[in-house]
Amino acid sequence: MCGIIGIVGHSEVNQALYDGLTVMQHRGQDAAGIVTCNDDGKFFLRKANGLVKDVFHTRHMRGLNGNMGIGHIRYPTAGCSTLAEAQPFYVNSPFGITLAHNGNLTNTKTLKDELFQTDRRHLNTDSDSEVLLNILAHELQEECDLTPTAENIFNAVTKVHQRCKGA
Repeated sequence: MCGIIGIVGHSEVNQALYDGLTVMQHRGQDAAGIVTCNDDGKFFLRKANGLVKDVFHTRHMRGLNGNMGIGHIRYPTAGCSTLAEAQPFYVNSPFGITLAHNGNLTNTKTLKDELFQTDRRHLNTDSDSEVLLNILAHELQEECDLTPTAENIFNAVTKVHQRCKGA
């Protein structure tokens, strides 16, 4: 069980994300993370092991600029409890993409093999969430060149659903 929050607004969302994670803290005490995105498409990420109040201090919050973002608190059910497993996850290819995920993939081993051998993607953790993000990134890369359209995104997500099996 984890907690996930996402906000798109007209003003800075960092404090609202923090507040939302704090309210959901009972859903996970292992790690917390927030990623925000500004109007230029630049991401700002902070994640660490621990409670929300211990992970985010004023100096961290000042660096989480942007009017959209996602937050995640983790209660591990798969993988391990290292900092590398904290979410949200980020990839920069083919575009900057972040993902927070709550669930379990049941075909993770097969997908990891496919990602490395066929899709030529390297994974840094044992997290099935990182696998899911890289599957999405690969399918988006296959769908479009520079700027994805809504149709490209929907097609990529359909392919993700075809490849991934969950519990």
